[in-house]
Amino acid sequence: MSDEMTDAAPPVARRGKTPTWLVAAISGVVGLFYAYAVWNAVGNLVATLGVFADAGLTLNALGWFIWIFAAVFPLLVWGGAFAIGYRRSPHELLLVMLTGLALVAVFWLNVVAYTTLDSASFLG
Repeated sequence: MSDEMTDAAPPVARRGKTPTWLVAAISGVVGLFYAYAVWNAVGNLVATLGVFADAGLTLNALGWFIWIFAAVFPLLVWGGAFAIGYRRSPHELLLVMLTGLALVAVFWLNVVAYTTLDSASFLG
């Protein structure tokens, strides 16, 4: 055997590329849960505006920021999770998407807790 054969690294096994339809299916199905979080935030913004309008109050800048960011945050997390996971294997993409969904759920619980317990701070 020559030196070239002994110094060469063993061939690396290549992973097959995940089909585009599978990436789209996983991202789309999990994305529906992200979309529900956005829908929930918009619905709560509308309900909050309606309740406080009946009392003659409105949201200040902090209140608008909280509710708008609560609607935008799931979209940002979904985009980040997709960017991290779309080139990975299907189960890794699913895990990244579910981890992002858990992050959105924790954020949503924080928003609900803050708006419920300290609602006077975001009223104008």
